[in-house]
Amino acid sequence: MIDPQPLLAVTPGEPAGIGPELLLQVHRYHPEFRVVAVADPELLRRTAERAGMDVVIREWQAGDPLADGELACLPTRLARDVEPGRPDPVNAAYVLDTLRRATALVRDGHAAALVTGPVHKGVINQAGVAFSGHTEFLAALAGTANVVMMLAAPGLRVALVTTHLPLRDVADAVTPERLEQVLRITATDLQQRFGIDRPRIQVLGLNPHAGEGGYLGHEDGEVIAPVIERLRQDGLQLEGPVPADTAFTPPRLAACDAVVAMYHDQGLPVLKHMGFGRSVNITLGLPFIRTSVDHGTALDIAGTGRADASSLYHAIRTAQKLAEAVA
Repeated sequence: MIDPQPLLAVTPGEPAGIGPELLLQVHRYHPEFRVVAVADPELLRRTAERAGMDVVIREWQAGDPLADGELACLPTRLARDVEPGRPDPVNAAYVLDTLRRATALVRDGHAAALVTGPVHKGVINQAGVAFSGHTEFLAALAGTANVVMMLAAPGLRVALVTTHLPLRDVADAVTPERLEQVLRITATDLQQRFGIDRPRIQVLGLNPHAGEGGYLGHEDGEVIAPVIERLRQDGLQLEGPVPADTAFTPPRLAACDAVVAMYHDQGLPVLKHMGFGRSVNITLGLPFIRTSVDHGTALDIAGTGRADASSLYHAIRTAQKLAEAVA
């Protein structure tokens, strides 16, 4: 039985970025969270010392109790020490190893959810590892073929049909099969994880004005609309394809529980404008709970003490709520 205060596994992400400092800030100001950092404990100690934080980092193994006032850390060693703001590709294996070990904690029942800090995709790829993002990496770890990236902020949830693709590749990636998978997964997780009995989903068109009857593109009428109609017959509450330039007006948002966007920069700019620092990245379709921050590694301010831990706080808080709901 999961503790009423679920234990959460947290990966700080890129060691040269702001992730380690953010985790220490959250631990300092919100000791009510039961978290285990999956990281190099010496990295956390050096980060705390640099920031002038009096934080006790205690090495922890699965099954150990947590000690009040201390940050538990499942030790995972860096390949080489880092300086804030200066990522080193040699540590890419460390970043991926923290994700593997944290995922194992959750899948083995030692933690109730996974919370991830920001990673640097470019640095990982420089190390020779093909890496397009947390979402895809965790899906492969879980052996799950289809997952969905969704960001949630107060008043808005946006799920994505495609994620980290060049814009020129998006139209080919919006297939009937992929769209149906995203809509079904989104509807299922809104029901099962968020307790929405009959989720109302607004589906955006791909092209300006949702294709303008075919004059501005054929994907909306030939791909998106038929999938929506077929799934409506299966009982899904879907509206669309809706032109993206009017989809985020207050009346439309009030009439839906989530928006499904065709590509990353179609839906996320609006969400981050509404709730940057309070929005949370949630992976739908995984066999476990995973949340993350809504920002990157911020190498330019790493080690300066200027990083804002709001998004990590909300990611941890959201993971806790989701874990409590299924406990």
